[in-house]
Amino acid sequence: MAFDYELDFDKIDFRKQPDLYRVGRGEQGVLLVEPYKSEILPHWRFKTPDIATVSSEKIYQMFLDYKDEKDFVGMDMARKFLQMGYTRARRYTNYKGGRKYDEDGKVKERQIDPVKRKSAEIFMDKWKLARTDEDYLRMKKEHQKNYG
Repeated sequence: MAFDYELDFDKIDFRKQPDLYRVGRGEQGVLLVEPYKSEILPHWRFKTPDIATVSSEKIYQMFLDYKDEKDFVGMDMARKFLQMGYTRARRYTNYKGGRKYDEDGKVKERQIDPVKRKSAEIFMDKWKLARTDEDYLRMKKEHQKNYG
């Protein structure tokens, strides 16, 4: 089932109401679902490889902590932040300032930034660990079966 953008995200605590959570595709809802957004976002950084390492390790540890708590929504949100760390770092790798389009709406020429590339690789490694975790995959299947 698709991510439901019609929900009142300002009022829903998805830890208390995990039945309302939908996995969606990719990073859908990553900046909406509370209390997870507020728990994870302060740790999400990718400016340099050192910062990306600290950030991705912290978020991956949060993924494992949510796993210990059998909190699938938390696990999925941590996975989404790891994925978003990769995709945003890749955007900054390819386009200075993260802007893909110029003022006229045309795609800018790519400029490879090796520092951001390394940050992206760091997040990719943790994202792969999260998205292939056997318990995560089992809980995801179970959640989708039960709630859509």
